[in-house]
Parts: sequence; C-alpha cells; structure tokens
Amino acid sequence: MDIHALIDQCEKDCAAQFSAIDARSLQGTQRVLDAFKSHQVAARHFNPTTGYGYDDIGRDTLESIFAEIFGTEAAIVRPQIASGTHALSLCLFGLLLPGDHLLAASGMPYDTLEGVIGHDGQPAGSLSEMGVTFDAVPLLPDGAIDLPAVLAAIRPETKVVELQRSRGYAWRDAVSPRQMKPLFDQIHALRPDICVMVDNCYGAFVCNEEPTHLGADVAVGSLIKNIGGGLAPTGGYIVGSAKAIERIAARLTAPGIGREVGSYAASYQPFYQGLFMAPHTVAQALKTAVLAARIFEKLGMKTSPAYDAPRADIIQAIEMGTPERLTALCRGVQAASPVDSFVVPEAWEMPGYEDPVIMAAGTFVGGASIELSADAPMRPPYAAYMQGALTYEHGRLALQSVLEALQKDGCI
Repeated sequence: MDIHALIDQCEKDCAAQFSAIDARSLQGTQRVLDAFKSHQVAARHFNPTTGYGYDDIGRDTLESIFAEIFGTEAAIVRPQIASGTHALSLCLFGLLLPGDHLLAASGMPYDTLEGVIGHDGQPAGSLSEMGVTFDAVPLLPDGAIDLPAVLAAIRPETKVVELQRSRGYAWRDAVSPRQMKPLFDQIHALRPDICVMVDNCYGAFVCNEEPTHLGADVAVGSLIKNIGGGLAPTGGYIVGSAKAIERIAARLTAPGIGREVGSYAASYQPFYQGLFMAPHTVAQALKTAVLAARIFEKLGMKTSPAYDAPRADIIQAIEMGTPERLTALCRGVQAASPVDSFVVPEAWEMPGYEDPVIMAAGTFVGGASIELSADAPMRPPYAAYMQGALTYEHGRLALQSVLEALQKDGCI
C-alpha cells in the first residue's frame, strides 16, 4: 500500500469539511477577540499573585471574559482545578444536597465520574454516601436524547439534570448544543428549580454555539482540553448562572468566601493566550480527526463520526477490531509525538477506569487532550479514541506514522 498516495487522496476528499471548520474558527476567534477588547486586556492582567489573592485582576478579568464568551452571568476559571472530573465534582457537590436526586440524560457519565456519584459501590466522599440518589436515561439508538424518558424520570427531589456532550469511551456521536436545546426548554418550563449542567469537555469551539448560549444553566470543562488552546498548563472552568456559580464557589473555597480568594504565583499569560488561540487550535484538531476518519474508512474500518458527518466534539473513534491493531495505532501516535517519542505505550490499570487503558500522549502539558493523543480501554471492539493536534501538519504526520506501524505489523 502506498501510504503517501492514500493520505494525499483522503486530504483532497476532506476539502469541503476543512473549509467549514475554518469558517467556524473565524467566528470563534471573533467572539474571543471581542471579549478581550471589551475587557481591555493588558499586560497587568498577566501578573502573578500570592497569598489570599484578594482583588486579583488577572483572575477576575479572565473569569469575566469566559462568562462573556459563553453568554453566562458568571464563571469560575482556576488553575487550582486539577481536571475536568474535578470541575464536574465541584459542581455536583455545590448544587446537590442530601436527599436530592441527580439524573443523567445522556446515559452513564464518563468512567471517572462513577466514583464521584458512588454508582459502583460507595467510595468515601461520594454523592451516594452523602445521600444523593442517581439515575441515568440512555440515549436513543440514533444517539438522540430520549426526551420523553428523561422527563418521565424526573422526580420531585430531582435538582440536577446532567448531560455529557462528548462520547467518552462510548460508541456514540457527541451531543451537539442544538440537540440539547429542546431538553433545556422543556425542563425549564416544567421545573425551573432544576439546574441543567453540561459536561462540555472536548466540545468548546467545535460548534458556533455553546450549550449555555441555548439554555444550559452550567457548563464545565478542563483548561487542558479545547479552551486552553494547548498553552494553559492546568486548570478548569465552570460557567453559568450567578446563582449556580455562587453555590459551586462555596465548595471551591468555603461558604462566605467563594470566588474572592485564590492566588496564582505564576503568570496568567498562558491562560489568556491559550484562550485566544483556542478556536484556531480546535480547528487543527478537527481537521486531523476528519482526515483520520477518511483514512480508516478507506481501509474498511468503522469510524464515529464519519469524515463528512457533523461534529460536536474533537474526538475521533475508530473501531480497530483487534488488540494488535489498537496497540499498533497507539504506538504510531506515540512515535510521532514531540515529547517521549521513544516510549512504547502499554495498557495499565489507570485510576478511575474499569478496564486497562492504553494511552499514547507525548504532550508538552501532561495529559493535555487538545494535543494529539490516542487512548482506549482494552476491551472489544477495541475502539481507539483519537483527539487533538496543535497543528494539522503534526496530525497528518502522526497519521502517516500510524499507517506505517500498522503496515509493519501486518495489520493492514
């Protein structure tokens, strides 16, 4: 097989998709630029702070910019938030009280949230231990929200309805903000007291609208995914209504203190610059995903989404079929990484996951999913989940490395 000829042809096939991605990147960049200008971002906003961080202008302005970009009343944007799971956990513990009911409207949440919920057993400190009950309504076979079933599952004690935008390790399409809107509208009409919370990880700037533009009360994500543009070194964000953010902020620090404290002794510049770069960087990741889908479709493998299908997150799922193919794919991604290219990925018992996970991620920021990576649980049908690429050029070269690894092992 002529690998270079295959990639060249697939790249030509993707021209229309690439053009649409560039158009969305332009619109997203305009939205970010407008927010930076309206808040008069200057060098003083990049200065570090120490101690309690009272009146930290860099922190407070960054949060105001996030709120404007997402169309919300308030935001929490903090380097102290360790991960997307940490941000989601803060929200759930801030919004739920003992005796309340949490309802997941897009099926079981991502693996790492099971410990937070206490779904499998009752880990110390879980919502279950606190007396919060939980139910999940699966998506319909076509990936749509089962609106009648969700509304029927709402109880008098239901206080939060959670939606996961991205596919996680499930073979399903991501749920777009537009697909979520009917649920937002009907829940708010039926029960205005319910907070609709969206796990927005892997989704920011993929579409022209975010869930909060269309009615979500809260949206949550990690700064080392889309919104950090590959430059944010850590952190997470929570955007939403003033009422919801106030409750969540009480769990971020302490009741009565909320968002007023929290210093950062390093510069805020990477967070501002990463946000500015985010629409463009997401476009690079999306182009890489589209090309990957087209290549593997040409090789006869199942992909989700298809190369020419609508997208609502940056993740590209590829059904490899065998552990050997899956391992070869991860090995090819790792070999093309700018960091740790010499490392050979192996499956291991990763905390928070039910199955051994194999992961290829030679990233500048540890675990940054906006940088090119591939990971998968080692279970049938051995689907790989690729995401990220700071540049399309790197994504293309990495796909070439993957094909070479598969060819070397006799897998294609």
